[in-house]
Amino acid sequence: MRKIFLSGLVIAFCLSSVTFKSLAQGWVNVKKNDKFLSPIARNMATIPAGQTYVGVPVDIMDTVSTAGRMVSISGFFMDRTEVSNKQYREFVNWVRDSVATTMLGPTAAPNLYKPVATTKGGATLTSQRAIDWNNVKKYLWHDGNGGYASKLEAMYYSGDDALLGRREIDIRKLKYSFSILNMDLAAAGRNNPSMNRKDFIQSYVDDPDPAKANEFPSIAVYPDTLVWMVDYGYSQNKPMAKDYFSNPAYDDYPVVGVTWEQANAYCIWLTKKYEGAKVSKKHPKLEFRLPTAAEFEYAAKAGHEQSKFPWTGELITDDKERLQANFKNDPGNYTPDNGLYPVHVRSYLPNDYELYNLAGNVAEWTATAYNPSAAALLHDVNPNYTFVAKATDSKYLKRKVVKGGSWKDIAYFLQNSVATYEYQDQPRSYIGFRCVASYPGSNIK
Repeated sequence: MRKIFLSGLVIAFCLSSVTFKSLAQGWVNVKKNDKFLSPIARNMATIPAGQTYVGVPVDIMDTVSTAGRMVSISGFFMDRTEVSNKQYREFVNWVRDSVATTMLGPTAAPNLYKPVATTKGGATLTSQRAIDWNNVKKYLWHDGNGGYASKLEAMYYSGDDALLGRREIDIRKLKYSFSILNMDLAAAGRNNPSMNRKDFIQSYVDDPDPAKANEFPSIAVYPDTLVWMVDYGYSQNKPMAKDYFSNPAYDDYPVVGVTWEQANAYCIWLTKKYEGAKVSKKHPKLEFRLPTAAEFEYAAKAGHEQSKFPWTGELITDDKERLQANFKNDPGNYTPDNGLYPVHVRSYLPNDYELYNLAGNVAEWTATAYNPSAAALLHDVNPNYTFVAKATDSKYLKRKVVKGGSWKDIAYFLQNSVATYEYQDQPRSYIGFRCVASYPGSNIK
């Protein structure tokens, strides 16, 4: 593995290609010292603003980490755990239902749609239709009484791709389309009179124009379950490939086999899902995203500047009962921490910010792009470097910072200051993610 660190901001406002009904229920406003804290329905921890020393003084492993320095970080909310298989499966199922409903259309499936009132020229129109998600749940995959299961054969493997006697969803059809306003491009081109807003919009769609088809294709959302076999030669991992994502026994284990692009799409979908859900009267919504590398390191330290790990004290001791993370203890020795592969997302004790498994279990994608030339240019307030590569770009432009170390890594890579990188389109059996959201207002104290 390679390593580094940086940190900062990523930008993305999204418009889903299919209208999504807001799910505002379940969010709770919690007040403490006149500060609004995290919405507890998402189970996010509140990370206060502060300063920290990020990076390593000396990179003894030559892992491409940048030199350490002091920086300041704004307050933010952070998922207490890695995104689980169950949570990510909700995203996959939403895309599945969206694709199936859109395939049927409002003419063939009128009870799956509802009118949307729009205003044009001062007149209120109701000709536009949006998906009625309550009815989708009732009717889409059921037969009889207005159901459509018998009309969804196109959603399943067929012909030579189908297994005899089995009816399985064709996961190749599960693609998520959306648009983002790339604010990095907008900032760079703000004084260019030849550029318009459309020049700063990135649309992840399967464009029929061959010239644009491969720049930002729609995101295939189903995890690559074959990573369990591809990542390890001469190893018996077929049971993990078959069961890890789909078997309910692994519901609360961290999702893996997702690329940076898929993780980013999940954050965009989650933002859209909770659109309209209120954090407070002044702050009507949160925008979910991946953490920057500096935010990840800052949260891991939880106010303990001298701690090498997300807890105080050492990781490796002779007393195996005191192991506090899932990692590779010695050559060929993965089990003293009670975890051979990834374990439950709430395993071991949380750190002082009530965050679980920021070291070990699975490494985690960050919003930060890896560019060794950018390290010296990073600001000391919310430092970060971002770059979203096209599908056709060089692999060297697709490198994203990964933090935390994993179940297959030695203890060195679990340190708060250590980072590696992976390519944004490369899924791994040992990389997952968690979401953050910037605090929308004055910094949390």
